[in-house]
Formats: sequence, C-alpha cells, structure tokens
Amino acid sequence: MEKRARPTTIDLGGKVLPLNLKTNARARRMTLKIEPGGHAVSLTVPPGLARHEVDGFLRRHHDWLLERMARFEGRDTHVCDGGSVSIFGIAHTIRHSGNLRGLTTIRDEGDGKVLRVSGPAESIGRRVADFLKKEARREITERVKVHAAASGRSYAAISFKDTRSRWGSCSSAGNLNFSWRIAMAPLFVVDYLAAHEVAHLSEMNHGPRFWALCEKLCPQTPQARQWLKNEGSFLHAVRFEAPLG
Repeated sequence: MEKRARPTTIDLGGKVLPLNLKTNARARRMTLKIEPGGHAVSLTVPPGLARHEVDGFLRRHHDWLLERMARFEGRDTHVCDGGSVSIFGIAHTIRHSGNLRGLTTIRDEGDGKVLRVSGPAESIGRRVADFLKKEARREITERVKVHAAASGRSYAAISFKDTRSRWGSCSSAGNLNFSWRIAMAPLFVVDYLAAHEVAHLSEMNHGPRFWALCEKLCPQTPQARQWLKNEGSFLHAVRFEAPLG
C-alpha cells in the first residue's frame, strides 16, 4: 500500500518543483522519477526511512535530476497567441482572431499552418485544448473502428481524459480510454495507440500474442513505441491554462 507524505519541494538549479514523496510498504529501495511533463519530481521510499537518508539520496542524485530536467528546457510552455502547438505532429502557429465568436479552425497561410482561435484572449488555451480533444476523438474513433473490424472484436465505448500515467487503457467490459493529448503526436503514433487498446480486446496482457496482434494491426508499432518513449513526456509539458499574472 502506498502512503502519500506531506507536500514538499525541491530546488533544481533555482527552479523549485513539487516533490511528491510517497511511502510504499512493498518498496525495498528508493525510486526517483520525473513526472510526465517535467512539472514535478516523485520519490517513492520504503516505510520507516529516516528523513536524513531521503535528503542524502536526493543530494546524490541532484546532478541526474538536473540533466533530466534540462530535456524540458523550452518545452514547458503555455499555449498562447503567437505560440505554437503540434497537431498530429505538425507545428501550427496560434493566432487569436480578435473575434468574440467563431470556431477554432486550421488555415494554410503564407508562413505555414495556422490555428485561428476566437473568443477572449484569456480563453485561448482552453479553446485550443477543446480543439485537440475534438480532433483526438475524431481520429482515434475512426482508427479504433478499423482495427476492431480487422481483429473481429467489438468495443463498448470510447472516452478521453487528460491521463498522466498511461496513454490508453482497455477495461474487461470493452471500454477504451485515451489521453486526448495524443492529438499532438504524429498520426502513426495515434494509429499505434488505437491498435494497442483494440489488441487488448483480444489479449488482456502484454505477452507475445498481444504484441504480434498489435504489429499486425499497426506495422509501425516499434517506431511508435520508441517515439512515445523519447517524446511522449513532452506532450505533458504543454500547459493550456492561462499563466498566472
């Protein structure tokens, strides 16, 4: 069983981040990781560990944390007018239309792809997130239908959330859940994610038969898995809420 300790923070080169300190009765050693998006650090410790041991462990891994956090330099950004957002792997410049009403639309302009956003300036982030959710639902739903038909399986429902621990899941009842942030990834990654969860309708595990089916449905499975390993965490670094101040 995991027990969450009181909130604390950690200073990494002048940047103060939340430190999520958790006690796990089954843990035999301390485990340190950067949370998806680089917004926090998590440390899981065995029960009964003295605070000075925890502090010593963090000091010994300070340089490692700095190196890992450096990967998020320039990636931890708020969505805003004049900024950029990736839509299915293609960068789109965000431009506020100045109109209070209107749909969020993609246009081809002289300098590339543009995402035109209407409404109050303070709602740009929310409107871009809503657009990505709609795009994720459209693309994932279509690909799930194709893969389900190819594998001879049916699913119950598809839902979308802003999940952090996994990109998708499949319940024993056939409900498929996805992170809408996948709409920022290239289409071959989106296709893999749909195939992955559909494959779980046949194999509720990650054994050889599961991976064989996954690659049959999506031949680019190895490349997509590598992309998520290398780039997936950066999708969580994009902030859609209006910055404070």
